[in-house]
Amino acid sequence: MAVAVPLPEPRADRARRAADVLRQQIHAGAYPDGLPPENELAAEFFVSRNAIREALTVLKNEGLIDRGPKVGTHIAQRKYEHGLNALLGLKETFKDLGEVRNEVRAAMPVAAPPAVARRLQLEPGEQVVFIERLRYLGDLPLSLDLTYLSPDIGTRILDHPLETNDLFALIEQVSGHRLGSASLALEAIPADAHSAATLQVPDGASLLMLGRLTSLDDGRPVDLEYIRMRGDRITMRGNLIRSKP
Repeated sequence: MAVAVPLPEPRADRARRAADVLRQQIHAGAYPDGLPPENELAAEFFVSRNAIREALTVLKNEGLIDRGPKVGTHIAQRKYEHGLNALLGLKETFKDLGEVRNEVRAAMPVAAPPAVARRLQLEPGEQVVFIERLRYLGDLPLSLDLTYLSPDIGTRILDHPLETNDLFALIEQVSGHRLGSASLALEAIPADAHSAATLQVPDGASLLMLGRLTSLDDGRPVDLEYIRMRGDRITMRGNLIRSKP
């Protein structure tokens, strides 16, 4: 029986594999003193130095690393980790990394669009409370949050300062209930001109769009959010368990 001879692998494929592993290592906090020289990386990944150069070019174009003669290759910026395993607000998530503050761009009752009303189990056109916030970690704009709240909870939340509070904590405070669960969808979208200017990223930059419907512990949905997060500064992480058949 004839043995199939593998076709030569394109260098771009080898570079892509190396870039993927290096990217994950960077996000995990590796290389605090800079990346190893090209020849060491080539030996580590069993590829040529040209393939490593291509991989590093990919990471440089993503803004993750800086390269220069005599200074080597260093991490330009690291991403902040946002977990998917727990129902937490941004302030709770980044409490150990700095101050989270909110620029409140809108906070008012509005008529609920039919799709919003349906998800919050309201009648079409019933009033909800709409809140739009630009959220900063220190001086860095991280996310643009558009939130629709059930009217009984939202109207009471409007009496509280929104600049320094997570909505999750306020919902629990005014409702007297704990939050119970949330359904979510996460996808990548290009930044439109308005979102790009607001989040201080280039037009068309990759954003993480998180759609999330959050319910109280009694099962009532009360909070529908559309959150645009900077893909260059946030990594979503979670742990998954394979269910038994």
